[in-house]
Amino acid sequence: MNKSRVYRVLITDDSAMARTLLRELLEQDGMEVIAEARNGKEAVELVRQHRPDLVTMDLQMPVMGGIQAIEEIMHEKAVPILVVSSESDAEKACQALDLGALEVISKPDYTPPQAAEFVRKVRMLAGVPVITRLRRRSVKSATPPQPAAFHWPESGHFKARNYQQAFALASSTGGPQALARLLPRLDASFPAPILLAQHMCDGFVEGMAHWLSTLCRIKVKVAEDGELLKPGCVYVSPSETHLIVTASHRIALQARVDGEIYRPSCDHLLASLAEVYGKDAIGVILTGMGRDGATGMLRIRQKGGIGLAQNEATSVIYGMNQEAVKLGGVHRELPIDELAGEMQRILELTPAGYLQDLERSQV
Repeated sequence: MNKSRVYRVLITDDSAMARTLLRELLEQDGMEVIAEARNGKEAVELVRQHRPDLVTMDLQMPVMGGIQAIEEIMHEKAVPILVVSSESDAEKACQALDLGALEVISKPDYTPPQAAEFVRKVRMLAGVPVITRLRRRSVKSATPPQPAAFHWPESGHFKARNYQQAFALASSTGGPQALARLLPRLDASFPAPILLAQHMCDGFVEGMAHWLSTLCRIKVKVAEDGELLKPGCVYVSPSETHLIVTASHRIALQARVDGEIYRPSCDHLLASLAEVYGKDAIGVILTGMGRDGATGMLRIRQKGGIGLAQNEATSVIYGMNQEAVKLGGVHRELPIDELAGEMQRILELTPAGYLQDLERSQV
C-alpha cells in the first residue's frame, strides 16, 4: 500500500447515507472521492469521464444493478472494483468477482475495525492493474471442457483412510475467479480431499462455497470442526477461523488471534498438511496479494511433498504465488487452466513418480 499517494475513488450506492459514510472514511484517510453514483448506469458513465483508481460497487441498485455495471466497466475500460455490499448478497458477490471485481467486503459501519478494514482494502486495491475483458453472453461462468473421468486403480493403499494424498489450495485476491476455472475441471471421483483457504471478508464464505458448488462436479462445502476428511470433496475454511488438519485426518477450526491480517491463514493450513501428510501433501498456491502461504508451501516441500503455483500470466495479482516461488516451495508454475490436469497427473503417477518425471524433464 502506498500511503503517500492520493487515490481517486468513485463511490457507487443507491443509499445517500451509505455514500456519505464511505466518503467520510476515505477522505479522513486522505483519499479523494471524485464522484458518487446512485446506480450502475451512472457508475458506468462516471468511469468513462473520470477514470478513477478504484470503484466501490454496491450490488442491489435501481436502473442498473452492480453485476451489470461491473460487466460493462470491465468490458469497456477496466478499472479496479471493490464490491461493498451486504452479506445477503454473498452469491451475487461471487458472480461479481467472476466478472472481474477484485474483492468483496461487507458495508462498514462507524466501528473502528470495520472502518479500518474498508480503508485498507481500498488502498490495497486502488491502482492494481486489471485487464479489459470480452463481453460474456451471460453472467454465469461458462462450463469448461469436461475431462475424462479419473478412476483410481484398485490398491491396498487406502485401507486406513480411503485415500492416500491430500491437497491444500491457498488463494486471495483473484482467487474466486481462479477457483471457478480450476475446480470445475476436477471429476466427481477425484480420489483425494481438497482443503481451501481463500482470503474472504466475514459472512461471504458460505455464499462462495455454494456458488462454486453450482459450477463443479466435485462436492464443495464449508468445513466443520471435527469432520473426517473424505476424497472427492473441497472443504472451504470459514473466514472467522483458521482451518488445519489433525493427525486423525479430521478438520480443526482454530480461533483467530487479534491483529491477524490474513483470514483464514493459508500458512496455517499448508503447514498442518505438511506435518500430517508429509510426502503425500500437495500444496497449490494461486493468485493473491501479500506473502501468506509462502512459508507453508516451503514446509510442504521440506517434508517431501509437492508444490504447484498459478503462473504470473493468468494471475490477477502475482503476489502470494511469487513469494512462494522465491522462497523455494514451488516445483512448477502453470496457467490456471492446466492446474487441474496437473493435480490429477500427480495422483496417477504418485508423488514419487511425479517428482522423478519432473527431474528427468529438467535434465
